[in-house]
Amino acid sequence: MRNLLAIIFTLATFLSSAQKITVYTTAENTNHRLSKTEELSLSPFGQPFENQPCVFVDPSETFQTFLGIGGALTDASAETFAKLPADKQKEVLTAYFDKEKGIGYTLARTNINSCDFSSDMYTYIAEGDKELKTFNLAHDEKYKIPFIKKAMDVAGHLDFYVSPWSPPAWMKDNNDMLQGGHLKPEFYDAWANYFVKFIQAYEQQGIPVWGLSVQNEPMAKQTWESCIYTAEEERDFIKKSLGPTLQRNGLGSKKLIAWDHNRDLIYQRASTYLHDPEAAKYIWGIGFHWYEDWNGGLQFDNVRRVYESFPDKNLLLTEACNFPFSWETINQWKWGERYGQNMIQDFNNGAVAWTDWNILLDETGGPNHVKNFCFAPIHAKTKEGTLHYMNSYYYIGHFSKFIQPGARRIVSSSSRAQLLTTAFRNPDGSTVVVVMNPTNEKISYRIWLKGQAAETVSLPHSIATLVF
Repeated sequence: MRNLLAIIFTLATFLSSAQKITVYTTAENTNHRLSKTEELSLSPFGQPFENQPCVFVDPSETFQTFLGIGGALTDASAETFAKLPADKQKEVLTAYFDKEKGIGYTLARTNINSCDFSSDMYTYIAEGDKELKTFNLAHDEKYKIPFIKKAMDVAGHLDFYVSPWSPPAWMKDNNDMLQGGHLKPEFYDAWANYFVKFIQAYEQQGIPVWGLSVQNEPMAKQTWESCIYTAEEERDFIKKSLGPTLQRNGLGSKKLIAWDHNRDLIYQRASTYLHDPEAAKYIWGIGFHWYEDWNGGLQFDNVRRVYESFPDKNLLLTEACNFPFSWETINQWKWGERYGQNMIQDFNNGAVAWTDWNILLDETGGPNHVKNFCFAPIHAKTKEGTLHYMNSYYYIGHFSKFIQPGARRIVSSSSRAQLLTTAFRNPDGSTVVVVMNPTNEKISYRIWLKGQAAETVSLPHSIATLVF
């Protein structure tokens, strides 16, 4: 009898706790910033009518496995970090990488050679050294490597990947690290070996490298470090040089990411690589950025087309930021909402991970050696030793703090176009539902799960995470 009572008590406790939903909210014109705002209780609720807005959640339908969310640990972020007093350095690390006190980043990216968010142009070898005998990391040992190590210490584990903006100038047909240009075919193998040298050198420093992308923005001729590859050139570099070189050097398990540019051309690029078995066998996934809205709008459907066509490959957003930088506009609510919309849509269309650009910049939106100043979720006033959190930090946190690596995306379907939503089932059995309201209206709705529902309100210009 006692055993039966214990079972009944345990079951009753489980059912009671399973019906509780905790709500965390960030909203404009309030003090809510990832704030615990409400506890809901599910109760029986049958067929909703058209005048009863709902978000329908169905954990029985599962999709891609979630990898993680994070940001870029660039030269600019590392240099800004180094200028802060010790207590503010600790605050930045806690804010991003602590799973309880912060938003729990589990993914990170950095640059191979210099990028726009470096204070100077640099490579790791001497001019003309095709054999890479002069390769050394002295440049990165001053700021970037110590910063990355500290981030890893707080996070406990980071899936850390690396990307080049340009090969050394003498390897390119324009003889310049800037303004695009193409990698000369005679340097394909030397450049592939350069990746190997970089990964091995970082791992010797105690920084495990999870993956790499072939080239940042391979169709962009920029005033900063850049290099052009057509789809066929990138495919051939992967299958003839980079892929085999990684394999020969015991690095074949590193996650190789192709494209690493906008959603506009993503299907054409992915199909070119992945319809070639010799290239496809080396490619773990397709990376993309969000900047195609320059050309008239965001193209989330293109991500889904790759997800549907190549379900054995992974999709991840590898870079996103708001710009141009202006301290006068730093508190505009649209900056965070852009993150919320993009993250919801990318996950709903098959992305397994999402990586923001610089995690920390200074009061100028830099440092940046080509004056391409941008926003970051946290800015430092380095002369004052203070930090400013943009609302984008909290919008990202509504995903990264609650969705665990290994989670599976599940169905979350809104009956109102004004409410954007996505949902995941975590490995620990908890369910995470994100609901975003980008309108000026307060919207009452029910979260509905298998004939049970709980009523709540979505505030104007808000994002909420519901956990149960």
